Amino acid sequence: MAKPKTAYVCSECGATALQWFGTCPSCGAAGTLTETSTERSSPRSGTRSVGVSSVSLAEVQPKDLDRLPTGIGELDRALGGGLVTGQVALLGGDPGIGKSTLLLQALSTMADSSVLYLTGEESVDQVALRARRLGLETRGVRIAAETQLERVLGALEAARPNIAVVDSIQTLWSETLQSAPGSVAQVRECAAQLTRFAKRSGSALFLVGHVTKEGAIAGPRVLEHIVDTVLYFEGDPHSSFRLIRAVKNRFGAVNELGVFAMTEKGLRGVSNPSALFLSQHPRAVPGSCVLATLEGTRPLLVEIQALVDPAHTPNARRLSVGLEANRLAMLLAVLHRHASIATWEQDVFVNAVGGVRIGEPAADLAVSLAVVSSFTDKAIPSKVAAFGEIGLAGEVRPATRGQERLREAAKLGFEKVIVPKANAPRAKIAGVEVLSVERIDQAVKLLREL
Repeated sequence: MAKPKTAYVCSECGATALQWFGTCPSCGAAGTLTETSTERSSPRSGTRSVGVSSVSLAEVQPKDLDRLPTGIGELDRALGGGLVTGQVALLGGDPGIGKSTLLLQALSTMADSSVLYLTGEESVDQVALRARRLGLETRGVRIAAETQLERVLGALEAARPNIAVVDSIQTLWSETLQSAPGSVAQVRECAAQLTRFAKRSGSALFLVGHVTKEGAIAGPRVLEHIVDTVLYFEGDPHSSFRLIRAVKNRFGAVNELGVFAMTEKGLRGVSNPSALFLSQHPRAVPGSCVLATLEGTRPLLVEIQALVDPAHTPNARRLSVGLEANRLAMLLAVLHRHASIATWEQDVFVNAVGGVRIGEPAADLAVSLAVVSSFTDKAIPSKVAAFGEIGLAGEVRPATRGQERLREAAKLGFEKVIVPKANAPRAKIAGVEVLSVERIDQAVKLLREL
């Protein structure tokens, strides 16, 4: 019997090597190469390859996507409006954050359709106890406990469900591979086989994935290339609020955000998430500025807090939570150069309230105004919001979809919004006064006059 061929696969990036190295030749990570079997049946000699016919792209008549609502509005928002036939969605998150609970709730609301829950981490009794504790109607939900890939595919072929959940992808193993469950080869092969089944049968499939301590889905990043949609379940373990963010979606917009609150009866969608990220101060306090940000297609109002304090060490500290630290250092340099706000002897701490992470540059103006407010000990009025990107030359650059940000601020009762001049609306928006600025020094001067 021929000895099976082996290769070494990196657990970080998924790259393969023919021999073992101390560091991955592709990504440079140390100690991540693991041995796995690569035995494959070779094609028969003498077989002729069959050509693939091509058509003109202009002649293709695409079909409209038929969306299948999950019954949970915030989950549908993150998915782009609901599930699509044959869609494979990967849901990742920290252990215990609520992935299994959310999907079990979704299946219970879609019990009229053919649904199947395949669990590899828990027994059938444990899932039934959770459903009973949450008070879910699960009469139409089929469930099976299995970890072997071939048996899982057999159960899916027999049931042919409209929606199926595999919890989790790291527990599955295929008998064609010799590596342990959860290894790079097993995770990649199992995900590929399940994806092929979903595309062939038209079943919508949810895959649950664990995350590493760095916050990425465990296993190689090629797992994210196989599936159609990648959702990350985020949240502070000390808070009852959870966020679902779409980082990839072939059937909808990316960076869509769904907001949930964890209750005794499971996860409940939050229809007005802006209220979660705004602190209720009895009076205006220095160092607080409200940002009108955008998550996907949803406008949100988030409170940005800054604390500027004299440094007691030779090296002043710059710390940001929920915002990019390098961008904070850049904004402090711009304030010094173009607005005469010197913080080189000050510790600067910036925080986005509510545990939300903000990555767009339109937060620059709100962060800068919060820093100036704390530095000068002058509070910004509570009904004032801001947004805009700041360049190295001190100019305030426009942000995308400014009209929607202004309408969200007006809806929540804000009276004034500081915006870049290019975002000033042509028609007046009822209930809100728009204050446009072109440079950061103008914004600082305007802040002193409020």
